Amino acid sequence: MSDDNSMSLVNLGKLSKPADTLIKKVSSAVGGIFEPWQIKRVAKAKAEASLMKAKTGIEITAMHRRAMHRFVEEEARQQENMEQITKKALPQLKNESDPSRMEDDWVTNFFDKSRIVSDNDMQELWAQVLAGEANSPGTYSKRTVNFLGDLDKRDAELFVALCRFGWMVGEFVPLIFDAEAPIYNAKGLNFMTLSHLDSIGLIQFNNISGFSRTGLSKTFRVYYCGRPLTLTMASETDNKLSIGKVLLTRVGMELASVCRAPSVDGFVDYVKEKWEKHLPEHAKTEEGASADADKPRR
Repeated sequence: MSDDNSMSLVNLGKLSKPADTLIKKVSSAVGGIFEPWQIKRVAKAKAEASLMKAKTGIEITAMHRRAMHRFVEEEARQQENMEQITKKALPQLKNESDPSRMEDDWVTNFFDKSRIVSDNDMQELWAQVLAGEANSPGTYSKRTVNFLGDLDKRDAELFVALCRFGWMVGEFVPLIFDAEAPIYNAKGLNFMTLSHLDSIGLIQFNNISGFSRTGLSKTFRVYYCGRPLTLTMASETDNKLSIGKVLLTRVGMELASVCRAPSVDGFVDYVKEKWEKHLPEHAKTEEGASADADKPRR
């Protein structure tokens, strides 16, 4: 870790108004985390050591010195983590966003949970949540933030893999029709991994009867990575469409909104086979057949 803290946000130069507002909001809620930390932390450690010595009338032991050193080092690591997450969030702010509307309690809780996160990929995920909340306060619940604090990287990667199969069918839903189909298994999804995502609270997995969208009109569009597919149902109103074995929980839905999951090559054709009876003849071979495999999910 650099002694001069060269990655500090105070060295970023001129910032946009939303970025400047977010930094001020975070500093206010968390306690000035973007002020030079090292001098303050070392001074605090020395002051506490001096106070301890004065109160007890004994020399500070080697154990005390090690404890103070550990305190400073831990604070330094956590400081850097918080600054890195905020720095990664800044480019994602919308010009019209007003981070000052974020609740102080939400910001405080966010950094209480994220300050120990040092993995770059996980920091990116946390940064997307921070930026999303800054752009639209109230988007992410404290429950979702707390859940993210307990989410390990492997589970996050598994969830991103699931989101690669997500379609907009009124709302975002992963279309998992057969947990043992090769197209899912190739991305690490199977009965066991889906059951695991269910057990930790990200999805509802019903491998027996599955789920359906009901009350649908005769003709409507669904989307995969922004690519439309038109479906035509049998009746004029009150139709039902099978959407597979998985639904997202509220926490899952909120986290899915920040997953940058690329599409899966061949998945449009796979879904068309499942919905073949709802497709006009031309759509069976044309519309949406060549979704870009590298196109981000969101």
